[in-house]
Amino acid sequence: MSLARLFVSVLSTLFAAQVFAQSFSFTALGDLPYGDPAKVYEPYRQLIQTINSNKTDFSIHVGDIKSGSTVCSDTEFAEQKKHFDMFTGAVIYTPGDNEWTDCHRKNNGSFDPLERLQALRSLYFKPGVSLGQKPLRLQNQSTEQSSHAKYIENARWMHKGVLFVTVHIVGSNNNFEVRDPKAVAEFFERDEANVQWIQAAYAFAAQQNARAIVFSMQADMFDEKEPVESFSNISGFRRSIGETLLPLADQWKKPVLVIHGDGHVFKVDQPFRFDKKPLRNVTRLEVPGASDVRAVRVMVSEHPVQPFAFELFAAP
Repeated sequence: MSLARLFVSVLSTLFAAQVFAQSFSFTALGDLPYGDPAKVYEPYRQLIQTINSNKTDFSIHVGDIKSGSTVCSDTEFAEQKKHFDMFTGAVIYTPGDNEWTDCHRKNNGSFDPLERLQALRSLYFKPGVSLGQKPLRLQNQSTEQSSHAKYIENARWMHKGVLFVTVHIVGSNNNFEVRDPKAVAEFFERDEANVQWIQAAYAFAAQQNARAIVFSMQADMFDEKEPVESFSNISGFRRSIGETLLPLADQWKKPVLVIHGDGHVFKVDQPFRFDKKPLRNVTRLEVPGASDVRAVRVMVSEHPVQPFAFELFAAP
């Protein structure tokens, strides 16, 4: 190889590395909109317009597209689909408990939760693409792992050196309701799919030499009354979080961000522990929601240890 070609090759490699690790931002939100459409739709739409004007690279909605006392009707689902269609960029959605596990409640319309889950999958998810006016290309568990073909909602995508992963883990103890045999059967099947999807995420991140991983889910898996150390045998988060996501994060060493909603209180902290020691490479972001109609801009820098910074914002 001539000296000139070698020089061009080195420059090309350096440029590729710079592009691969360049800074960017995305938006995280969830638990919106909640309540009477006459009161909450307009503030939510204004927030979407603000997100559009911010021009982050994409948005992630971590579920609960309606409140826990709103009817789980096809009309309601269609209205929320219209809201996702308002995003001028890409928006990636992972389901919450309010739109399916809680739909058996009388004030939700006494629906069959499993039928509502299938309705969500049919309306909101298509293989290989996100929601929004400029959808992102995604990889879905339904096509990547044939043994879990129904879990189209579990997705992943690489963006500028960071692996993003959605995992269908919901509030209300992840639907691990021991008094309902159908709920228990559903939980164990989805829990196994989630475990394998999380394991595959770390393997894929290593293969791609990702500089960080971002996991997004709906559930707040913490009991604030006790220190976060492990999950009990009756916890719906024991296998997926306590026995899979956290030990693999400890092995991987690079930065991990876990985004969730459910609690409606904006938090950024490092509450996770493994083997009786804090996991310093794992950060938690809880997005606001319900009556707090705000979103979070997440800035991702090239910093190798802590690349994430957070900015809470509302519509003007």
